[in-house]
Amino acid sequence: MKKYLMAGLMAGCLVPGHSWAQQLKETNVPPAVRSELTKKYPSAAGISWEKEKGNYEANWGGKSGEDHSVMFTPAGIFVEKVDAIPVSSLPSGVAAYVKAHYPGAKIIEAGKVTDAQGKTCYEAEVKGKDLLFDDKGVFIKID
Repeated sequence: MKKYLMAGLMAGCLVPGHSWAQQLKETNVPPAVRSELTKKYPSAAGISWEKEKGNYEANWGGKSGEDHSVMFTPAGIFVEKVDAIPVSSLPSGVAAYVKAHYPGAKIIEAGKVTDAQGKTCYEAEVKGKDLLFDDKGVFIKID
C-alpha cells in the first residue's frame, strides 16, 4: 500500500496541474467534428486525433505528423488552428522573454496560432509548457 501511495504522490508532484491529451481512434471522434475537419481542410491526410480540455484536436503533416493542428468543440465548432513554424520565425521578443524567465532553456517547438475570429498569436514550447505571445513577442499566458 505504501508503495502505491508514494507512486501516486510522486506522479502528482512531477506533473502538477498538467493536462495530458488523450489519444483517440477516429471512430471515437464525434461525426460533427470529423465532418467539419473534412469541410475546412479537405486535403488533410494521415490525421491523428486527441481529446484535450474537452475538445477534439486533429494533427497532420510534416515529419512529426503535427505540422498542422486544428481544434474543434464536441459540436464541431472550430476553435483554433496551429501551424508549426521555425523557432527563428517567432517574434523577436519571444527569445528575450524565454532567456529572462527560463535561463538556459531552449524553445523546442514553435507555432502560429489562429483562433476562430482570425486573431493570431504565437506559441513557444519551453520545458514542456506552451507559452503564448502576441505578434510583437509580448508574453500573454501559459496555455
